[in-house]
Amino acid sequence: MAERSTAAVDVAGNSGDEPLTAKADQSTADGVAQNPERDTESDEAQRSGGTGSPEKTASPPELHSGHKLARRYRLEECVTRLDGFSSWRAVDEKLRRAVGVHILPADHARARSVLAAARSSALLGDPRFVQVLDAVEENDLVYVVHEWLPDATELTTLLSAAPLEPHDAYQMVSQIASAMAAAHREGLAHLRLNPNAVLRASTGQWRIRGLAVNAALRGVSSQTPQRTDTESIGALLYAALTQRWPYENDAYGLSGLPKDVGLIAPDQVRAGVHRGLSELAMRALVNDGATASRHESPCTTPEELVKAIGEMPRIRPPEPAFTAPPEYQRTTYQQGTYGRPAPHPGVGQPLTAPLPPLQSRTGKALKWAVSALLIAALGLGSWQLADALMHDDKSNDTNHTQTTDSGGDKAPKKTTSGKPIAIIGARDFDPFSDDHSENPANINKVYDNSTRTYWQTDYYLGAKFGNLKSGVGVIVDLGKVQQVGKATVTFVGDTSVELRAASSENSGTMPTTFDSYTKVATGSGTTVVLKPGQPLKSRYLLVWLTKLPMQENGQWRGRVADIKVTS
Repeated sequence: MAERSTAAVDVAGNSGDEPLTAKADQSTADGVAQNPERDTESDEAQRSGGTGSPEKTASPPELHSGHKLARRYRLEECVTRLDGFSSWRAVDEKLRRAVGVHILPADHARARSVLAAARSSALLGDPRFVQVLDAVEENDLVYVVHEWLPDATELTTLLSAAPLEPHDAYQMVSQIASAMAAAHREGLAHLRLNPNAVLRASTGQWRIRGLAVNAALRGVSSQTPQRTDTESIGALLYAALTQRWPYENDAYGLSGLPKDVGLIAPDQVRAGVHRGLSELAMRALVNDGATASRHESPCTTPEELVKAIGEMPRIRPPEPAFTAPPEYQRTTYQQGTYGRPAPHPGVGQPLTAPLPPLQSRTGKALKWAVSALLIAALGLGSWQLADALMHDDKSNDTNHTQTTDSGGDKAPKKTTSGKPIAIIGARDFDPFSDDHSENPANINKVYDNSTRTYWQTDYYLGAKFGNLKSGVGVIVDLGKVQQVGKATVTFVGDTSVELRAASSENSGTMPTTFDSYTKVATGSGTTVVLKPGQPLKSRYLLVWLTKLPMQENGQWRGRVADIKVTS
């Protein structure tokens, strides 16, 4: 579980609802003023299909700074007090970290749904979302504890300065769409995905806060949750490209579009907008089928949006600007003049007469001694060089003679033929998990003779599997014990890999323990040739990934596109 939480809480609205706390719009995790809580009531502005239920709310609990929940969470500062619930910045005294807390009376009309949403969100455990750490009903209160991220910045704050660069916007929509697609596969929706709910960490990773919980706190629901979240992602991308909100209403500190104009493409709102991203935003938004490219169908689910992003050419980060070094500044210091006054212009410096040579009897004797030493050194060096050359000639003659005497020996026989060996099956392999499995879907893609398809690992929080394990891999079955010359593995992204082989005695049942496979070769790159140093016979080969690349969506995961084995 991560140790930080959001710097603000995206649950307050400002269309007719005014927070009762004077300091709510200046709450921070590190004492620096952040953006005010301005989650404009945009259920209508986004046309997302979300509906808020106007149920009667209970009175908010009377709490104050210093109050403790469960003898553990000490409330520090109220961020929001609205609709019968309050949100706080707090301190987890047991783990000594900052957290955020939503608090409702246990008899609040939405208390049950908030508890259910929080517990469902906590089960997802996806690091791309701000994590729910606790959800408790205690002493007539219901409270939800979540991460607090003091080093993260809201998208609202980023857009208050300028639109995002194309690469940043591409990373944002890729990571957000991928995260929401994963959430919907688990039956979870956000329904209040807006610039206040999207954060960029100091590492560049994008995080989403309030999954399911923010909607439950406000009583928002939707008949088409996937379409609602997809349109919200389109609105986020539109705002990131243009610094405008894609509807007539102003929201989140952004100006809306002109009245009675309708939804126009981002590249028509602002010059220099990336054309592919502009079309992607229009495909995600509800615009009566008027997509930026009329030949492309609208995206109605996050999964479809992820697929559309994957079909786009990758947008690379801008080249770093070259800063010319400063011109050389000549100083007044010159060799031989340090500590002396600088000469005046036009005044010649007096020349110092050179010292006379050694003319005495002692000086002449010294010169002859130095000359004799130089001559002796040259002679000794020449003799050593000649001796070394003669020794080398003798060695060469001896080697030549030995080679000639052993002329009866023949060159070693070639043990490899380079013929392809058919792979009859493969399975994913994670010996350090309970089921020894690592994402079994699409495992047949590793030997379908196509580099356009691939099998991929689960995602991790670092190149070395988040320090959870030493690696994962794929076991390929050659059908029988055969002579293996080399294996060529094609990856999507620069990957470090080992080739391991089962003993030739294992010709029947595929081994399922890591120690059953011996390392025979290593390498790294996108196309890696793994050639054993010794002759190898085996039926089962393990392609073992040891270091993963970061993919375009900001995740560390391995992707094996093709494996070929030759004899």
